Amino acid sequence: MRLKTRHILLATLLAGLSLAAAEPVMSPSDKVVDQDHPYEPILTRRAEGIFIADTEWKVTGDMRAGWVQYDYDNPPGSRHDGSVNKGHTDSKGFYFMPKISVESPDYNGFSGKITGAGVTDFGLNDPDYETRTFALGTDNKSYAILQEAYLRYKDQTNEVAIGAKEIVTPMIDADDWYLLADTFQAAYYINSAFDNVKWGFAYFYKMAGPWDSGARDGSEEYASMSEASFLPDEVKDEIGDEGVYTAALVYATEHHNLQLWEYYGDDMYNTFFAQYDYTDSWESLSYDFGLQFINFEDVGEMEDYGKREGNEGIGYSIYSLRFDGSFENGFDFATGASFYTDGGGTGATLGAWGGYPYFANGMIFHFFEAGSLRNANSYKAQVGYDLSQAGAPGLWAGTRFTWFDLDEEYSKTADGEPQDSMSMLGLRLSYNHKGYYCTATWEGVDLDNEPDIWAFRLIGGFTF
Repeated sequence: MRLKTRHILLATLLAGLSLAAAEPVMSPSDKVVDQDHPYEPILTRRAEGIFIADTEWKVTGDMRAGWVQYDYDNPPGSRHDGSVNKGHTDSKGFYFMPKISVESPDYNGFSGKITGAGVTDFGLNDPDYETRTFALGTDNKSYAILQEAYLRYKDQTNEVAIGAKEIVTPMIDADDWYLLADTFQAAYYINSAFDNVKWGFAYFYKMAGPWDSGARDGSEEYASMSEASFLPDEVKDEIGDEGVYTAALVYATEHHNLQLWEYYGDDMYNTFFAQYDYTDSWESLSYDFGLQFINFEDVGEMEDYGKREGNEGIGYSIYSLRFDGSFENGFDFATGASFYTDGGGTGATLGAWGGYPYFANGMIFHFFEAGSLRNANSYKAQVGYDLSQAGAPGLWAGTRFTWFDLDEEYSKTADGEPQDSMSMLGLRLSYNHKGYYCTATWEGVDLDNEPDIWAFRLIGGFTF
């Protein structure tokens, strides 16, 4: 009890959220060209909306469709080999995702929003090929969900909200880069009374997310943060339903951006996140230099579980740096490196609750295909070109190479073969202009002692 109280007090003292619906927290700068995570998810847009009659009530929408395909050289059915690529099977499918919102006007600082969303394949896909698409609900069925329903109060220096909401923070994130964003039942408070500073705190109780939730009874439904975690089932049974206490402090000036975040999951694990970005320009180059530190430590029931013989606990850190930049002629680049310490828990924490803030990820695949990232290093290099310079506004093309230096002692195939490296090559063409958007991405993976893997995503739509 003393440990929990101490972390809640720390969370109250550290804080700093800017939790807008599927919007970045506080972007270090527009110089960051790696648009996957965490600040500018590539499919995030602000819809202008349509006002209802002569009122200030507004309707907004997002009509999204996509084709996703993953090839693990491991077909489903009787030909499936559980020892190949962790048993992941070839998957593919077409999906349609409509999202409609109704937003109220501001009444003396109070406002609200309701969003309904759903995903369907119209019965066109082969269910045997949908084990890795993470699009539909349980048993590959179409579903609908109340994605948002919240009440918010906001004045010049304070913001408070409660309800279901798409929220973006570094380690708990709507992750709106796929088909349907994660959504959270949460409450938060933000204070911006001081120049260059935001602080606040939040409590996340439940989440729903077809890609990022580890809930056993269906990720398309709201489940507690403990149930939606990637922790072992034995620990989830001991924990019951628990949420995550969150707080942060954000300091931002013209050139400097510092973010400190504290996430405490009772009987799960504590996450401390710190990031500093320096942004400036030199002649025709605008750039962002960033440093990042993340620490994971198990607590309570999860800590006890990790101490038992044969179990791996949670206790490691990630040190990262990046240098991103863009030139006035339209060319841009993004580089990054992440270094994982020799501690357990990467499989139980990486990507949990939608958080992918790491500086050296792939374009589609990040780390799930490797046996483990314990004591690993990853490196990323990306180049791109803004084709608006060539008369095509909103169009961007780029390529990324990511290489993972794995530790053979921990990263192994299902058959126990050691893995010393994993490389990824990605190609992307994206378009976002006047409410219409489309992103085509291909990525190939060369993982030691496994057949080659590749994936293709074509996702697009329009907002109003």
